[in-house]
Amino acid sequence: MSPRKAAVLRHTEDGRSLREHLIATAANLISANGTAELTVRAIAREAGVADGVLYNHFADKEELLANALAAHVRGVEDQLGELPVPGSGTVRDNLLTQLAYGLALHKEILPAFAGLLARPAVLARFGELAEDGETWRDRLAGYLRAERDLGRLSGDVEAATAMLVGVCHETVLSGLFPHGPKVVTSPDADAVVTALLEGIAAR
Repeated sequence: MSPRKAAVLRHTEDGRSLREHLIATAANLISANGTAELTVRAIAREAGVADGVLYNHFADKEELLANALAAHVRGVEDQLGELPVPGSGTVRDNLLTQLAYGLALHKEILPAFAGLLARPAVLARFGELAEDGETWRDRLAGYLRAERDLGRLSGDVEAATAMLVGVCHETVLSGLFPHGPKVVTSPDADAVVTALLEGIAAR
Protein backbone atom coordinates (compact mmCIF):
# COMPACT_ATOMS: atom_id res chain seq x y z
CA MET A 1 0.00 0.00 0.00
CA SER A 2 1.49 3.35 -1.06
CA PRO A 3 1.95 6.08 1.54
CA ARG A 4 -0.95 8.46 1.95
CA LYS A 5 -0.54 11.61 -0.12
CA ALA A 6 -0.61 14.95 1.67
CA ALA A 7 -3.93 16.75 1.19
CA VAL A 8 -2.31 19.75 -0.49
CA LEU A 9 -0.76 17.45 -3.12
CA ARG A 10 -3.75 15.22 -3.89
CA HIS A 11 -4.67 17.11 -7.04
CA THR A 12 -1.13 17.39 -8.41
CA GLU A 13 0.38 15.07 -11.01
CA ASP A 14 4.12 15.78 -10.70
CA GLY A 15 4.71 13.15 -8.03
CA ARG A 16 6.78 15.38 -5.76
CA SER A 17 6.84 14.84 -2.02
CA LEU A 18 5.59 17.33 0.54
CA ARG A 19 9.21 18.20 1.37
CA GLU A 20 9.85 18.98 -2.30
CA HIS A 21 6.62 21.00 -2.43
CA LEU A 22 7.72 23.09 0.54
CA ILE A 23 11.16 23.74 -0.98
CA ALA A 24 9.63 24.70 -4.33
CA THR A 25 7.13 27.01 -2.62
CA ALA A 26 9.85 28.76 -0.65
CA ALA A 27 12.02 29.05 -3.77
CA ASN A 28 9.12 30.68 -5.64
CA LEU A 29 8.68 33.17 -2.81
CA ILE A 30 12.39 33.98 -2.91
CA SER A 31 12.17 34.55 -6.66
CA ALA A 32 9.13 36.81 -6.31
CA ASN A 33 9.85 38.72 -3.10
CA GLY A 34 13.42 38.05 -2.01
CA THR A 35 14.52 36.68 1.35
CA ALA A 36 14.54 39.68 3.70
CA GLU A 37 10.96 39.21 4.92
CA LEU A 38 10.63 35.49 4.27
CA THR A 39 9.18 33.62 7.26
CA VAL A 40 8.14 30.07 8.02
CA ARG A 41 4.55 31.27 8.41
CA ALA A 42 4.58 32.87 4.94
CA ILE A 43 5.97 29.69 3.40
CA ALA A 44 3.42 27.50 5.16
CA ARG A 45 0.54 29.77 4.13
CA GLU A 46 1.67 29.79 0.49
CA ALA A 47 2.21 26.02 0.54
CA GLY A 48 -1.25 25.42 1.98
CA VAL A 49 -0.10 23.68 5.16
CA ALA A 50 -0.03 24.41 8.89
CA ASP A 51 3.13 26.06 10.24
CA GLY A 52 4.14 23.00 12.25
CA VAL A 53 4.12 20.73 9.20
CA LEU A 54 7.40 22.24 8.05
CA TYR A 55 9.17 20.88 11.11
CA ASN A 56 8.07 17.35 10.19
CA HIS A 57 10.26 17.57 7.08
CA PHE A 58 13.16 19.83 8.10
CA ALA A 59 15.34 19.94 11.20
CA ASP A 60 14.80 23.69 11.46
CA LYS A 61 13.90 26.75 9.39
CA GLU A 62 17.54 27.20 8.34
CA GLU A 63 17.51 23.84 6.56
CA LEU A 64 14.35 24.76 4.67
CA LEU A 65 15.62 28.20 3.66
CA ALA A 66 19.02 26.85 2.58
CA ASN A 67 17.37 24.24 0.35
CA ALA A 68 15.00 26.85 -1.05
CA LEU A 69 17.91 29.18 -1.81
CA ALA A 70 19.70 26.35 -3.63
CA ALA A 71 16.53 25.62 -5.62
CA HIS A 72 16.22 29.32 -6.48
CA VAL A 73 19.80 29.38 -7.81
CA ARG A 74 19.21 26.23 -9.88
CA GLY A 75 16.02 27.70 -11.29
CA VAL A 76 17.82 30.86 -12.39
CA GLU A 77 20.63 28.85 -13.98
CA ASP A 78 18.15 26.66 -15.86
CA GLN A 79 16.80 29.79 -17.58
CA LEU A 80 20.19 31.14 -18.64
CA GLY A 81 21.02 28.54 -21.27
CA GLU A 82 24.16 26.58 -21.98
CA LEU A 83 27.73 27.74 -21.43
CA PRO A 84 30.42 27.42 -24.13
CA VAL A 85 32.17 24.11 -24.67
CA PRO A 86 35.99 24.21 -24.45
CA GLY A 87 37.56 24.17 -27.90
CA SER A 88 34.49 25.56 -29.66
CA GLY A 89 34.28 29.02 -31.25
CA THR A 90 36.85 31.57 -30.15
CA VAL A 91 38.06 32.09 -26.61
CA ARG A 92 37.11 35.79 -26.81
CA ASP A 93 33.52 35.05 -27.82
CA ASN A 94 33.27 32.32 -25.20
CA LEU A 95 34.49 34.65 -22.46
CA LEU A 96 31.95 37.27 -23.53
CA THR A 97 29.26 34.59 -23.17
CA GLN A 98 30.61 33.57 -19.77
CA LEU A 99 30.60 37.18 -18.59
CA ALA A 100 27.05 37.79 -19.82
CA TYR A 101 25.94 34.61 -18.07
CA GLY A 102 27.68 35.59 -14.84
CA LEU A 103 26.19 39.08 -14.79
CA ALA A 104 22.68 37.77 -15.44
CA LEU A 105 23.10 35.09 -12.78
CA HIS A 106 24.39 37.48 -10.13
CA LYS A 107 21.69 40.04 -10.90
CA GLU A 108 19.07 37.43 -10.05
CA ILE A 109 20.64 35.66 -7.07
CA LEU A 110 22.70 38.23 -5.15
CA PRO A 111 19.63 40.09 -3.83
CA ALA A 112 18.51 36.84 -2.20
CA PHE A 113 21.91 36.35 -0.55
CA ALA A 114 22.01 39.99 0.57
CA GLY A 115 18.66 39.53 2.29
CA LEU A 116 20.18 36.74 4.37
CA LEU A 117 23.20 38.62 5.69
CA ALA A 118 21.54 38.74 9.10
CA ARG A 119 20.98 34.97 8.96
CA PRO A 120 24.49 33.49 8.69
CA ALA A 121 23.23 30.06 9.73
CA VAL A 122 21.18 29.85 6.52
CA LEU A 123 24.17 30.84 4.38
CA ALA A 124 26.32 28.27 6.18
CA ARG A 125 23.75 25.55 5.50
CA PHE A 126 23.60 26.65 1.85
CA GLY A 127 27.38 26.29 1.61
CA GLU A 128 27.13 22.75 2.95
CA LEU A 129 24.65 21.83 0.21
CA ALA A 130 26.92 22.92 -2.64
CA GLU A 131 28.99 20.19 -4.28
CA ASP A 132 32.27 20.71 -6.08
CA GLY A 133 31.76 21.73 -9.70
CA GLU A 134 28.17 22.89 -9.26
CA THR A 135 28.60 26.66 -9.15
CA TRP A 136 29.13 28.92 -12.13
CA ARG A 137 32.53 29.88 -10.69
CA ASP A 138 33.53 26.21 -10.65
CA ARG A 139 32.33 25.71 -14.22
CA LEU A 140 34.10 28.88 -15.39
CA ALA A 141 37.37 27.74 -13.82
CA GLY A 142 36.92 24.31 -15.40
CA TYR A 143 36.31 25.89 -18.80
CA LEU A 144 39.47 28.02 -18.55
CA ARG A 145 41.58 25.07 -17.42
CA ALA A 146 40.27 22.99 -20.33
CA GLU A 147 41.12 25.76 -22.82
CA ARG A 148 44.61 25.96 -21.32
CA ASP A 149 45.00 22.19 -21.70
CA LEU A 150 43.96 22.54 -25.34
CA GLY A 151 46.67 25.15 -25.88
CA ARG A 152 44.22 27.96 -26.56
CA LEU A 153 45.09 29.78 -23.30
CA SER A 154 48.14 30.21 -21.13
CA GLY A 155 48.81 31.95 -17.84
CA ASP A 156 47.05 32.00 -14.50
CA VAL A 157 43.51 30.79 -15.11
CA GLU A 158 42.63 31.00 -11.40
CA ALA A 159 43.38 34.74 -11.47
CA ALA A 160 41.30 35.03 -14.65
CA THR A 161 38.42 33.27 -12.92
CA ALA A 162 38.66 35.61 -9.94
CA MET A 163 38.67 38.65 -12.24
CA LEU A 164 35.52 37.65 -14.13
CA VAL A 165 33.65 36.68 -10.98
CA GLY A 166 34.81 39.88 -9.28
CA VAL A 167 33.42 42.02 -12.10
CA CYS A 168 30.03 40.35 -11.66
CA HIS A 169 30.07 40.77 -7.88
CA GLU A 170 31.10 44.42 -7.93
CA THR A 171 28.72 45.38 -10.70
CA VAL A 172 25.66 43.85 -9.07
CA LEU A 173 26.50 44.57 -5.43
CA SER A 174 27.04 48.27 -6.12
CA GLY A 175 23.38 48.46 -7.11
CA LEU A 176 22.22 46.61 -3.99
CA PHE A 177 24.07 48.91 -1.60
CA PRO A 178 23.44 52.43 -3.00
CA HIS A 179 25.50 54.21 -0.32
CA GLY A 180 28.66 52.28 -1.19
CA PRO A 181 31.19 53.01 -3.95
CA LYS A 182 29.63 53.28 -7.39
CA VAL A 183 30.70 51.34 -10.45
CA VAL A 184 29.28 51.24 -13.95
CA THR A 185 26.20 49.05 -13.71
CA SER A 186 26.63 47.67 -17.22
CA PRO A 187 30.36 47.16 -17.77
CA ASP A 188 31.87 47.27 -21.24
CA ALA A 189 32.08 43.51 -21.69
CA ASP A 190 34.54 43.72 -24.57
CA ALA A 191 36.87 45.93 -22.52
CA VAL A 192 36.70 43.51 -19.60
CA VAL A 193 37.55 40.54 -21.79
CA THR A 194 40.33 42.47 -23.55
CA ALA A 195 41.90 43.33 -20.20
CA LEU A 196 41.57 39.73 -19.10
CA LEU A 197 43.20 38.40 -22.25
CA GLU A 198 46.20 40.65 -21.74
CA GLY A 199 47.13 38.31 -18.89
CA ILE A 200 46.24 35.02 -20.60
CA ALA A 201 47.17 34.65 -24.25
CA ALA A 202 44.22 33.52 -26.34
CA ARG A 203 43.86 32.09 -29.82
